[in-house]
Amino acid sequence: MGSGCCAPTTANTALLILALCSIDVSSAFKVTTLAFDEGYSHLFGDKNMIHSSDGRRVKLHLNQYTGSGFVSSDAYNYGLFSASIKLPSNYTAGVVTSNGDTFQKTHDELDFEFLGNIKGRDWRVQTNVYGNGSTGRGREERYFLPFDPTFEAHRYSILWTNTTAIFYVDDTPIREVIRSHGMGSDFPSKPMSLYATIWDGSAWATSGGKYKVNYKYSPFVSEFSNLVLKGCRVDPIMQVSSLSSSSSILEDDSCIAVQTEIATADYAVMTPKKRRDMGIFRHNYMIYSVCYDRNRYPNPLPDCDVIDSERVRFKESGHIKFSKYRRTRANRRRWVSKGRHGTGRSRLNQASI
Repeated sequence: MGSGCCAPTTANTALLILALCSIDVSSAFKVTTLAFDEGYSHLFGDKNMIHSSDGRRVKLHLNQYTGSGFVSSDAYNYGLFSASIKLPSNYTAGVVTSNGDTFQKTHDELDFEFLGNIKGRDWRVQTNVYGNGSTGRGREERYFLPFDPTFEAHRYSILWTNTTAIFYVDDTPIREVIRSHGMGSDFPSKPMSLYATIWDGSAWATSGGKYKVNYKYSPFVSEFSNLVLKGCRVDPIMQVSSLSSSSSILEDDSCIAVQTEIATADYAVMTPKKRRDMGIFRHNYMIYSVCYDRNRYPNPLPDCDVIDSERVRFKESGHIKFSKYRRTRANRRRWVSKGRHGTGRSRLNQASI
């Protein structure tokens, strides 16, 4: 399941774009956005990466030759990472758009992966959490979205601290991973760079690889804007010397100030209302959870918070019982009527040096 966001190959191409402007992107996320050149550089597929004339919007293309992608200029030890993303429409089976942080040496990763589908069926979103090479104990979840992600951009964000990781869609938290003793080194903790990519995931992305990318419909284009990189920047030399521990990085005065600001911001505080909204989203739109995948893990992972009322809706495979699953246009209208559209956010993947 995923974890291919950083591979700049023809058949496995990554895409991430972050478009930027120095304004607040929402009432709940009062953060400054960047221009592409202020925080990012090309990763691969340069000819398939199209910048807007003002440098604040980027389109990543996937065609039969290659995908495209970009990477943050710096690595970060914890922070908030966000982007507004509009996904390609029509037939998109096998197409994967990724946004998140990765550290490749030991494979720490936090990210959103957007999984395409055949015409007439919806995109699915997968969130990944890996630490210290724990891909064999992956902590994946999948969801449908309560809106059409190809119609306009929505904001996708990851808040990553030394105690928790929270995934947001617009202003709504959809997943909270709390660092626990049972997770051990499976919680991502090493300095990461942000990657954005679009690539061919035909082998697994749609119905387990049943439906492949059909390049008759190419180019497949994902558009990114409102880029946010807010965290403790890590010097590459310091990163190499601190792979086993991030304490020396976090003790730096500038990092302490940034971490304090992030920890006290609205987006870091899980209020009762946010928890209710998260519960509603997960009840209505979550279609796979590793915590309910008893085929894969007969005994749930130690950090799983198994909820009986939630568990009964899932099969032994961890997938939703679709006979009990309903997603209506009314749900989409309610989401839009709450103003939860127009600014997307991004995923985290830990980058190699």
